Amino acid sequence: MAGTSSPGIIIIIIAFGLLAFTGSTHAQLQMNFYAVSCPKAEKIISDYVKQHIPNAPSLAASFIRMHFHDCFVRGCDASVLLNSTNGQSPEKNAVPNRTLRGFDFIDRVKSLVEAECPGVVSCADILTLVARDSIVTAGGPFWQVPTGRRDGVISNVTEASNNIPGPFHNFTTLLRLFNNQGLDTNDLVLLSGAHTIGIAHCPAFSRRLYNSTGPGGIDPTLDSEYAANLKANKCRTPNDNTTKVEMDPGSRKTFDLSYYTLLTKRRGLFNSDAALTSDSTSSAIINQLLSNPQSFFYARFATAMEKMGRINVKTGSEGQIRKQCAFVNS
Repeated sequence: MAGTSSPGIIIIIIAFGLLAFTGSTHAQLQMNFYAVSCPKAEKIISDYVKQHIPNAPSLAASFIRMHFHDCFVRGCDASVLLNSTNGQSPEKNAVPNRTLRGFDFIDRVKSLVEAECPGVVSCADILTLVARDSIVTAGGPFWQVPTGRRDGVISNVTEASNNIPGPFHNFTTLLRLFNNQGLDTNDLVLLSGAHTIGIAHCPAFSRRLYNSTGPGGIDPTLDSEYAANLKANKCRTPNDNTTKVEMDPGSRKTFDLSYYTLLTKRRGLFNSDAALTSDSTSSAIINQLLSNPQSFFYARFATAMEKMGRINVKTGSEGQIRKQCAFVNS
C-alpha cells in the first residue's frame, strides 16, 4: 500500500544510507584539501624536504618505511609518531619500529606548518607528504597525495607487532597481513619495491646466514656466494646488532628495478624478499616489471602508494589535529 514500507525495503534503504555515509567519509580525502585553510602548507613541506633530503638521502627510505608502518596499524593516522598514550607502550616500541628514523625531521616540519596555520594540518598528512616528497627528491617516482587525514589518539605496541609485515615472514603471512588492509598480491610486490633504496641491520636477516637449514646454517633460498660475502664482510657474527647492509647493493640510492633483478638471482636480503619468488602470481608480477621500462614500475608503484595512503583514514570529525606529532592534545 502507498505510504507503507516493508522491512526489507527499510533494510535496503539503511544499507544504502550506510554506503553513502562511508563514501562521503572516504571522499573527504581530496587533492589540495588545505587550499583555503592553509594554502602554503604543501609548499612548506616540499621546500623543507628538498632542502634537507639531499644532505641525508637515506632518510627517504626511512620515511617511506615509517609511512608504511603507520598505515598498517589503525590506518594512516600518524599513530606511529605518538609517544605513550593512556600509559600504554606505543607503536614506536614494537620491534619493527625500533629502527625507524626521522621523527625529529617530522617534528621540525610540523613546527613550520603550525607557525603558518596553527591547528590545521594533521601529522598524518605531513608524514604522507614527506614520504612522497622525499622519494621524489631522491629521484624516485611521484604519486598523488590527496589530503584531509586526521590524527589518531591511540598507539599500541601490540597492534604494531601483530599487524606490520616483517622481514622473517613467509608469503602466506605477508599476503594475509596485506589482505587485512585491503591490499593484494600486486600491492605486496610493488610496495616491496621500496627496498630498492635504504639499508638494513643484521638482525633483520642474519638468521638466514647462521640459523637456517642449508650447509653452514645458510638459508638454501639465498644465493650461496652472496651469503658467503655477507658473512665474511658484513654480519660476521650471529650477534652483530649494529652493522648496516644495503638492501639493494650497488644501487641503494637509486629508485630502480635492480631490487627485482636481485630477487630473480636469489639475492633478496630478507626472508620476505625471497618469499616473493615462492608464489606463481607474485613471480609473474616481478617478471612483468622486469620486462617493461622503469617508467612502467614507477607508474604501478605510484598507484600502490596512493592506495596504501587511503587505508582506514580518519576524516571529518574523527580523531584530531595534533598540535605536536608525538603527543595527543590535552
